[in-house]
Amino acid sequence: QVQLVESGGGLVQAGGSLRLSCAASGLTLSSYVMGWFRQAPGAEREFVVSISRSGIMTYYADSMKGRFTISRDNAKNTVYLQMNSLKPEDTAVYYCAAAQRGTAQGMGVNHGVDYWGQGTLVTVSS
Repeated sequence: QVQLVESGGGLVQAGGSLRLSCAASGLTLSSYVMGWFRQAPGAEREFVVSISRSGIMTYYADSMKGRFTISRDNAKNTVYLQMNSLKPEDTAVYYCAAAQRGTAQGMGVNHGVDYWGQGTLVTVSS
């Protein structure tokens, strides 16, 4: 059974930083493109960033470039999202996602996902 478990969310002031983690089990992480999506209150789920199986290639939503950084440790079966200079509009539930087929860019463009985590809430206060 595949499980993606996010952690690291919480309350942070504007300008602060958080690092989210996604611990994967039941799959071989190196076989999956991984990514992060988020859903703000009253909004649709949106793509944030994805990373290739090897970790060499990344693909960011335009609005996330420069402040967010994705990384992965296949040996630890874990994916990370470092978020800096957080803004109140970054408040959302952040979801980890895994795709067995396609590329990092493909996840960003087509939002093709095989598995989702349960999400972790990030709240940025002004």
